[in-house]
Amino acid sequence: MSDPSRYLPILNSGRWFAQLPAEFAQALLRMAKLRTLQMGDALFLRDSAPCGLYALVAGAIRISGQSGQSNDAREALLVVLTPPQWFGEISVFDGSARTHHAHAAEPSTLLQVPHEELLAWLQAHPQHWRDLAVLMADKLRMAFVNMEEQTVLSAPLRLARRLVDMAQGYGQRTDDGSTRRVLAITQEELALMVGVSRQTTNQILNDLKDRHILRIQRGALEILDLQALRALCP
Repeated sequence: MSDPSRYLPILNSGRWFAQLPAEFAQALLRMAKLRTLQMGDALFLRDSAPCGLYALVAGAIRISGQSGQSNDAREALLVVLTPPQWFGEISVFDGSARTHHAHAAEPSTLLQVPHEELLAWLQAHPQHWRDLAVLMADKLRMAFVNMEEQTVLSAPLRLARRLVDMAQGYGQRTDDGSTRRVLAITQEELALMVGVSRQTTNQILNDLKDRHILRIQRGALEILDLQALRALCP
């Protein structure tokens, strides 16, 4: 499937792309190059030069950073992206280096819109900068929500909210009720994202398992009762 237009059904399941003016959506597809990654492959690293805008059409991408000194560094896992997420827009706006690492959490397929080509097109069609800004604004809203939750919510509530967010594509899916029920994430990764210990995460997940809300799989979590999970969230 080397023709990017073949991924239109997946792209159109995302709220941002589905609402784009036809001119911009078609231009993104014309410029897009297909990228495939194996599990663990780096898409880009923190401080690397801008390389364009990406759409994830299959698999999962881990966005992470690092805290502490090099001899005692700890990974800070921010999010695990799933289709049909678009990302990488910050460097398109400011031309600065990447802020975080992006690695494939599983075999993944992406569409890459090259940086310079996208900038040239936007210079010729400046009215569409606002459309790209909407994508960044969505991410900023989500970041503020996550910051608030980290401060005021208990660990079980933060974990439940994060699972619901992942199932619903972090608000990027269209309003057709579609959700992702099998989440490709380990307990250790979820602990990093929520900011609690691995032991605490295990206890919370086992409680949800005993209540038949989710099933714990090897390297993944399956949501059995999304409505019950949502009911736990404030």
